[in-house]
Amino acid sequence: MATLLYRWGRTAFRRRWLVTLLWALILGAVGFGAAKAPASSDAGTSFMPGIEAQKAFDLIGQRFPGSDADGATARIVFVAPHGEKVTASGHRTAIDTLVAEAAGEPKVAGAVNPFTAHAVSKDGSTAYATVNFKVKADDLTKDDKAALQKAIDQARDSGLTVETGGSALASQPSAGGSSETIGIVLAAVVLLITFGSLAAAGLPLLTAVVGVGVSMAAILALGSALGLSLTSGTLATMVGLAVGIDYALFVVSRYREERAAGHAPREAAGLAVGTAGSAVVFAGLTVIIALAGLAVVDVPMLTKMGLCAAGAVTVAVLVALTLVPALLGMWPNAVLSRAARKRGRVARTVDNAGARWARFVLRRPVAVLLACVAGLGALALPATHLQMGMPGDESKPVATTERRAYDALAHGFGAGFNGPLTIVVDAKGAADPKAAVTEITQEVRATHGVVSVSPARFDRAGDTALVSAVPATGPNTEDTKSLVKTIRAERPGVEQRTGATFEVTGTTAMNIDIAQALQDALVPYLAVIVGLALVLLLVVFRSVLVPVKAAFGFLLSVLAALGAVVAVFQWGWGAGLLGVEQTGPIMSLMPIFLVGIVFGLAMDYEVFLVARMREAYVHGDRAPQAVETGFRHSARVVVAAAVIMIAVFSAFIGSGESMIKTIGFGLAVAVLLDAFVVRMALVPAVLALLGDKAWWLPRRLDRLLPRVDVEGAGLTTSPTHGTEPADTETAPQEPART
Repeated sequence: MATLLYRWGRTAFRRRWLVTLLWALILGAVGFGAAKAPASSDAGTSFMPGIEAQKAFDLIGQRFPGSDADGATARIVFVAPHGEKVTASGHRTAIDTLVAEAAGEPKVAGAVNPFTAHAVSKDGSTAYATVNFKVKADDLTKDDKAALQKAIDQARDSGLTVETGGSALASQPSAGGSSETIGIVLAAVVLLITFGSLAAAGLPLLTAVVGVGVSMAAILALGSALGLSLTSGTLATMVGLAVGIDYALFVVSRYREERAAGHAPREAAGLAVGTAGSAVVFAGLTVIIALAGLAVVDVPMLTKMGLCAAGAVTVAVLVALTLVPALLGMWPNAVLSRAARKRGRVARTVDNAGARWARFVLRRPVAVLLACVAGLGALALPATHLQMGMPGDESKPVATTERRAYDALAHGFGAGFNGPLTIVVDAKGAADPKAAVTEITQEVRATHGVVSVSPARFDRAGDTALVSAVPATGPNTEDTKSLVKTIRAERPGVEQRTGATFEVTGTTAMNIDIAQALQDALVPYLAVIVGLALVLLLVVFRSVLVPVKAAFGFLLSVLAALGAVVAVFQWGWGAGLLGVEQTGPIMSLMPIFLVGIVFGLAMDYEVFLVARMREAYVHGDRAPQAVETGFRHSARVVVAAAVIMIAVFSAFIGSGESMIKTIGFGLAVAVLLDAFVVRMALVPAVLALLGDKAWWLPRRLDRLLPRVDVEGAGLTTSPTHGTEPADTETAPQEPART
């Protein structure tokens, strides 16, 4: 592996203009495809096949044609001034006018008047009208929305407070924009401090932007055909930008190190790609395994997001192995520090803060290990109280009309009104379908926790009915979850008595089922990605204990990060500082995303840091000395890489989409803990205690495993190493030791 990548790096350095041109052509081609591609949208309506709520939703589509057409809706909420009622003549006239104007729009399928649909609260202070469109929300033009918004503004002129919910007028979250810009700026500052050179700081940023540009353009170009959403692109951007900067950072850092060792520019580029590039390949593979492994969960949207992000990581690896050495060939000395360029020679580091920190840990490994485990364990405690759900409008800022509409409905009609349960009764096997539906309706109405049940609505055949049940509690409460379980538990007895059966669906039931299914899928998912990664790390490090230690450290960091997420987003600790105005259950997708992405990124640092220790050990260092050598050469750049990732992920905390905000916070905290606590403290402490046993591998297993030579041992004995013509670029003088 190292020898192959060494040749690859030298070739890219020599053919720099060709390599750069090829990447420019790729970027242009996918960019052209993205510009010509139709707007993307999620294909299909099946979010998670197999769960009861989804099967019931599919049954509605079969028995009630058109009910699953996904047409846009707008729920317009009217609140009378304090002490008044919406039924007052002036307010009623304004509401009737709005409904009539909305119903007259060409793309509106129908508008339901609250006074004819009994959609007025008992105290008369609140009412709501429902407007159904013939097309999806994405197909509504600005003129379509402006016409409805104008009618709403006219109703407000009457003195009513008017707020809107639903998909028709909902504000769409951006795919990034300022978040990426903030992340790039922060990364630039860190790189400049780390390298002391504008060129060295700019090169990883440039190549990362190229990689993300190719990935995003490909997602947009294929979005319509594959049903890729903006959220898929946002995750790919977030992960692609972070790993793209980090992978280029490691190659550039190793290039500068090889220059300090006295190698000419082209040789240094080859050695950098052969050594650091090998680590990049295997670190990238662990991230790709973790992201692509999301397909195990069997959530189509989750699978798409994972594969998109895995594709972005693949592009980042290829950019680091080809475009980075090509750009180094264009400016071989520009990436060196200003002092090195001014002296005409490169200083070689003998001792630094990384080596001193390693010696500190090596002297007291037990204390450091216990402190790390105790600290991370304490942070992980809130994770034991994790509640999962799918927050909706209640999680949005109060400045949004969707949140105010949600609050108004909850105040006027009860907390459960925003999350009604839909009961689908299949009475095909019943002798008297209507009598069976009536009995099921009565039993649901009598269930403790149900406030009201709507009259049954039958399909054309008269053997299937829809019933809406309003809970007494909000959509994301434990009481509502228990209510759904109670209603479903009544099914066997009902089926035996009536010959009919029923299923519970609706947004609330769907979210409950999704949360449970994702929780059940977490252990198999962990088993798959950890198992594959352990095999990969076993091949890379040729050690049994190092991969096990890596997995143990990952579990500690991810549980601690999940505990921090629960403390902030569920318990509300410091939530105001992050712009979280409403706490509640953690989004169901969040834990499994956190596990997958953090596992990949954690293995990044493990590979980069421990591979350098392995390299020193293979080249003759004793076990403790190899730990110190690894830290002396890699600690500074690993710290810089971690700070960059934290900066990139933290920038997404400002996103208006709650899922992206939560993921950004969780990833930032996870990288902080994993890089600075696990990899910088726990890892050297464990290796110090293990000594030479850390690199133990049974002889039989040693013979079976393929040799990939990540540490670059073959580069010192390869017959082709250093035999090509000398570089024409300016080579440094003999290095000066500091």
